[in-house]
Amino acid sequence: MSFNLAPAVWFGLIFTPVLIATGQILFKLTSASTGGLNVQDLVSLATSPTLLVALLLYGLGTLIWIFTLKSVPLTLAYSFMALTFCLVPLFAAVFLGEALTLRYAIGAALIIGGMIIINS
Repeated sequence: MSFNLAPAVWFGLIFTPVLIATGQILFKLTSASTGGLNVQDLVSLATSPTLLVALLLYGLGTLIWIFTLKSVPLTLAYSFMALTFCLVPLFAAVFLGEALTLRYAIGAALIIGGMIIINS
C-alpha cells in the first residue's frame, strides 16, 4: 500500500466509508418507521429527519470522495470502499444491538487482507 499519500487523501479514503456506513445505519433506523406506498406515508418518509441526515451524510461522502479521486487512481481508492462491509456490521452491533459473529470477524479480516494485497 502506498503510504506517501497526503493526510487529506487518507482522510477521504477512510472517512468516506465511515460516512456511507453511518448512512446505512440511519437508513435502517428510518425503515423502522416506514409506512406503506400511499402519498401520506411517502411524504412522511421524505420528510423524516433520520432519512434527511442519512442523505446528507451520503452527499457529503460523495463530495469528499470526488476530491479524493482527484488525487489517487480509482483502482486504489475503490478498494477502500470495501471498508463499508466491515463498518456497517460493526456499527449495527454498536448502535442497533445486532450480533457480531466469528464469521463476520473472519470476513472482515479477509476484506482488510484483500485491501492490503490489492494496494501493495
